[in-house]
Amino acid sequence: MIIDIDRLSPEGLEINRDFEFFNSELVEEEAVFLEPVHTEIALRRAGDEILIKGKIKTIMSLICCRCLSPFELPIDSHFDLAYLPEELEEEKEQLETEDLLKNFYYNRKVNLRKIILEQLNLTFPSRPLCSEDCPGICPVCGKNIKEEGCSCDVRKNDPRFERLKIFLKDNR
Repeated sequence: MIIDIDRLSPEGLEINRDFEFFNSELVEEEAVFLEPVHTEIALRRAGDEILIKGKIKTIMSLICCRCLSPFELPIDSHFDLAYLPEELEEEKEQLETEDLLKNFYYNRKVNLRKIILEQLNLTFPSRPLCSEDCPGICPVCGKNIKEEGCSCDVRKNDPRFERLKIFLKDNR
């Protein structure tokens, strides 16, 4: 959805709609959409600056990095962005520090679909976990400890420190 800046009314524009994205467009390779991406966006023009406030809601399916089980991740994200015209990008050294954090629009147009996808990708956790206390997979038998349980004797000691322990016992 491309917004022409010159056609934006002085009151701004409010958009409430669902967007469909391909799973392959996401940075999280194993992520799958379980619902369309619902957005509520308000665009306002302040001179040449475009102010965009938005809200994204959807539900994704991700793979837990500990137990490798799929889990649902509800996304409810808010964003507040400012876009400057492309002409100012070339004059970055003259911009104020706060302006350097702003984005730029090109050819007097703003691509909302691209902005929403970018904001959606920023919501993903760096290490997706089904729960903070997920025990993961047993390193001995390979079972999912949360689902199947496990009675393996897992050594908590690092074998690289065994010689150090012997040395410390001998010096006591």
